[in-house]
Amino acid sequence: MAEITLIEAVTQAMAYEMRRDPSVIVLGEDVGVNGGVFRATAGLHAQFGSERVLDTPLDETTIAGLAVGMAFQGMKPIAESQFDGFIYPMMDHIICHAARMRSRTRGRLHCPMVLRAPCGGGIRAPEHHSEAPEALFAHIPGLRVVIPSSPARAYGLLLAAIRDPDPVIFFEPKRIYRQYKEEVPDDGEALPLDVCFVLRDGHDVTLVTWGAHVKETLEAAEQLAERGVSAEVIDLATIKPIDFDTIRESVKKTGRCVIVHEAARTAGIGAEIAAQLAEKSMFDLVAPVERVTGYDVPIPLFRLEMKYLPSVERIIAAVDRTLAYR
Repeated sequence: MAEITLIEAVTQAMAYEMRRDPSVIVLGEDVGVNGGVFRATAGLHAQFGSERVLDTPLDETTIAGLAVGMAFQGMKPIAESQFDGFIYPMMDHIICHAARMRSRTRGRLHCPMVLRAPCGGGIRAPEHHSEAPEALFAHIPGLRVVIPSSPARAYGLLLAAIRDPDPVIFFEPKRIYRQYKEEVPDDGEALPLDVCFVLRDGHDVTLVTWGAHVKETLEAAEQLAERGVSAEVIDLATIKPIDFDTIRESVKKTGRCVIVHEAARTAGIGAEIAAQLAEKSMFDLVAPVERVTGYDVPIPLFRLEMKYLPSVERIIAAVDRTLAYR
């Protein structure tokens, strides 16, 4: 079995589902003949033709509107926002129509669509190409938000997202698109949505993260282990709805929690996790919940970009602050 990258796993999942289900359609800017700016749709146009892999105008509002309309008519569109920062014109259709259709029709109609978008910084990109807007969509009732952190999870979670009867925002961390490979069987097996993945067992501190920063968090856990600190690492994976049960069970064991994300700090997903722990796990905690996040500024250009993103050093420092409480 060949090893593939995260971006290749995304392509593999879309191809599998398009072979299995003729109602699956791919659309977006340059997704057809050119295979997308990151080559996520490479080869799909040759396999499935221009009726199922649609090159659209450079108009994000139209892409979102087309996807919503197709979903209402029985298709399963996979729309692409070329970059995370281009997603904002799409929000009107996503929030006002896609997210509300089930409740608006009392369950008679659904909106089975996926909106894919590369997300996050770390690739030396210009302005509006390095956003982390997951909290914006997580706030909207009726939307599911997913961020994979590995090729295998990208494959399984994207299959589940395409098969879901309701709209899914599928953010792909572009910093790790080609960072490493792993074996991913093309067997059509979906991974469960709405659950966390415990990537490393531990008993001293719980580290919760998602997307590209799973890598730094696991590296921090390795370095902590060399000092005798046992860190449990949880990949959130589904950002909305959050699997709080898995997080609470871990915190019940460790008594400490550090949350890592690259989005801005204020009103980020880390704040919601911390609030839930304060409400429901107060007597399990032996230290305040720590957050290691981006800052409340636009992500800077490449000279300062890596200073904005959470680092292994910042994660370890946060863990040390929790360990100071005995």
